[in-house]
Amino acid sequence: MLRELHISNLAIIADAVVELSPGLNCFTGQTGAGKSLVIGALEILLGLKSPQNMLRPGAAEARVTGVFYLESAAIRARLSQAADIPLAAEPEIVLARRIFESGRTSASINGTPISGQALKIIGEALADIHGQHDAQFLLKPVNQLAVLDDFAASGDAAARFAALHAQRRQVAATLAELEGAQTLRRQQMELCEFQLAEIDEAQCTAGELEPLVSRQRMLANVEKIKSHASGAYAALYEDEGAVIGRLKTIAAVLLELTELDAGLTEVAGQIKDATITLDDAAFSLRRHIDKLDIDPEELAAATQRLNLLYRLIGKYCGSNGTLNDLLEFRQAVGTQLETLRRQNADVTELARQVASLEKQMEELGRTLSKKRHDAAKKLAPLVHQQLADLGMKEAQFLVEFSPVAAEANAASSGRSVAGPAVGTTERFASPGGLESVEFMIAPNPGQPARPLRKIASGGELSRVMLALKTILAHGDRVSVLVFDEIDANVGGRMGGVIGEKLSHLAQGCQILCITHLPQIAAFAQRHLSIRKEVSGGESFTRVSPLEGDGRVRELAEMITGKAVTETSLRQAQELLQTGQAAVQQVSRPAHKPDTVKMAPITGHKKSRGGAAKSITPSNRSAPLRRG
Repeated sequence: MLRELHISNLAIIADAVVELSPGLNCFTGQTGAGKSLVIGALEILLGLKSPQNMLRPGAAEARVTGVFYLESAAIRARLSQAADIPLAAEPEIVLARRIFESGRTSASINGTPISGQALKIIGEALADIHGQHDAQFLLKPVNQLAVLDDFAASGDAAARFAALHAQRRQVAATLAELEGAQTLRRQQMELCEFQLAEIDEAQCTAGELEPLVSRQRMLANVEKIKSHASGAYAALYEDEGAVIGRLKTIAAVLLELTELDAGLTEVAGQIKDATITLDDAAFSLRRHIDKLDIDPEELAAATQRLNLLYRLIGKYCGSNGTLNDLLEFRQAVGTQLETLRRQNADVTELARQVASLEKQMEELGRTLSKKRHDAAKKLAPLVHQQLADLGMKEAQFLVEFSPVAAEANAASSGRSVAGPAVGTTERFASPGGLESVEFMIAPNPGQPARPLRKIASGGELSRVMLALKTILAHGDRVSVLVFDEIDANVGGRMGGVIGEKLSHLAQGCQILCITHLPQIAAFAQRHLSIRKEVSGGESFTRVSPLEGDGRVRELAEMITGKAVTETSLRQAQELLQTGQAAVQQVSRPAHKPDTVKMAPITGHKKSRGGAAKSITPSNRSAPLRRG
């Protein structure tokens, strides 16, 4: 339960300490006084509402602090997991939220900072807030499915199905993309295979082009080479006055002269060496000339090979390409072909994954559908009983199921209320499961049941919502239930019925309720008045507990307005006595409930008449029901 809510510098609330009790706590006050602002402060504290533009003008910081008393070990465990910090064994939890002028916010639990995401998870575990327009929540079938899962305790299975759905959708999208490009991919593969075959058939090797060019040039000019080389040989060796013969003569003359002139010895040796060198060169030239034969076949082969290489280079690498460019192109085409083949393999693998995910979804979906069908059978009579308690004795409530694959034709073919449906892969189109649900209601006897969204009035919606909240409130789901104007579109007569229902519901959890109806406020175990005051040109919201005469007067004002009369005071007194008697009746347990003595909290609050009142420890100690 929420023991205390401290609000500072939030909108028109300068500073307010709201102390609450177990059971039903009602807030009353004129429109615009700030009743919804108190609930808004709680939503901000729990991370369920943005605090943007909520800072009181002129203030540097706003703060909302909540002191919770949680006897439920399950709720404390969820909080500890959400905050990712160990919480002390003591049941008291202090949650704080600060809003700064810059727009930045911070949150903490028992003084330990926590993230905004953790705060929201904690908030959802602590309180269930039903706002003024939340009855509209029930009009959407997807929300009705969430309510049914809540009752069936199938939320985890639903979350797993949604996760499988998201995974399947992602895989299927990739598969569709690959399948959509399959024709283009096949054409690209054929082109790559042709290019590889053409290049590989040529058996190109790096560095072969330059030697081949030289060989082909030589073969094409062998006659010219042989003719000119033979002429050179003749000039060196065979012709009259050949170079080598004349050098030999010169060498002999110089050798004789060395006997006369020793200075010619070196020159004579050089001439002799040159003669020997030229003689060897002439021999090599002769041998080369003898090997020069015209080979038309080799010439044709070399020319053909060159033409092939030049054609491939020009075709795939352009006029300025090289053999290395061609080999690099071949490697790139090979890599591309591998990628295309892998994508083809991916199509097969992705199709297998989709089939596997659909099989898992089918199995989980059937399990989920069975849980929901079983829960729907249990939920319908419970809602019927709650609606009967709320004045809708003849109303019939049921849950109808529609296979997802059949939703498009639901209007023409009608909806099925049979067991879990079997269909094609279209049934995996919804993240919610294999079936959708629709809450159906027949408010009056003799009328067929129709979707809640089509026939329910505002008052009926409020009562259906309250009925569901009452049913779902059992167990350790949340610590606090909050109703912001649950009496919307409801008259005084039905207000008493709702008040009694809330008092019953408050035996299992703490309830905070904003109401305009005295018939509801009369059932409160704690009644707080919210009023707006103006001082020094500024507006302030003041929260005061009401007891005794102050509470009677508040109820009288709610009955007749400001003109309180003796009659309205008597009516209010009777209303309060009746409501409190009913509370005492439902509060009488079959066994003595556990009680916990609260530690005192220092502070001041307003008395029933609005004057300042000191809060003593004895005022604050109260028996606690389930946290």
